[in-house]
Amino acid sequence: MNHQQPNFDNLSLFQKLQQELARIIEETPAGERLQSEPELASSLGVSRATLREAMRSFEGQGLIRRRQGVGTFVLDHQQNIETGLEVLESIETQARRIGLDVKMGYLDINKIKSDVELAKKLGINENEEAIRISRVIWVAERPAAFLVDTLIPGILEEKDLSDGFTGSVLDLIIKRGKPELSHSKTEVIASPAPSDIAKKMQIQRGDVLLKLDALLFDKTGRMIDYSQSYFIPGFMKFEVIRSIGK
Repeated sequence: MNHQQPNFDNLSLFQKLQQELARIIEETPAGERLQSEPELASSLGVSRATLREAMRSFEGQGLIRRRQGVGTFVLDHQQNIETGLEVLESIETQARRIGLDVKMGYLDINKIKSDVELAKKLGINENEEAIRISRVIWVAERPAAFLVDTLIPGILEEKDLSDGFTGSVLDLIIKRGKPELSHSKTEVIASPAPSDIAKKMQIQRGDVLLKLDALLFDKTGRMIDYSQSYFIPGFMKFEVIRSIGK
């Protein structure tokens, strides 16, 4: 059977723009900065708005990273993490397995009063105190994830998070051995970055992040942690192995 070659003359202007951007990105060494948006838009003969739209797909693939007020940088795609969703592991464990440096940046620990919605989710009383831990995880010298854990009373205290806390609540609980963990129920959604998270992760406000909303249960069936994990698309690639239905 003869396969027809694509007719590049029939490609839309947007597709041609993406092809040209792909060539530019491929020819630029990892870590180098691309031309500024005005310069790149001018050289390619498109508006800045069209250029930004075309670049979003490359950012989603983990090939470039845009930093507000600094520029757009080409990334090393070999430093991206590919993992399955079948086993619950921290981003720190996944990164170290493939030899990537991990560190925690921004960290905020607060005791909060549970409102009606949070109390229902955590299975505690309204106005009961919970501990909330927010932080940014850097992998390979770039922000990779913004993590928020809200734990029921008695699981962790502020003193547990002072010395030697690397950013993973999951790893800390596993290391302590109590409570014994059972499973996690996770929802995967796309979420535009709010301004506060975008600033901490050095991305544009409204950029799409991959968000995992998860409930963590111990072996008694008690829900102990509600976590919200925001990942840079392309940097974290999740795979699921699915059996064939009968």
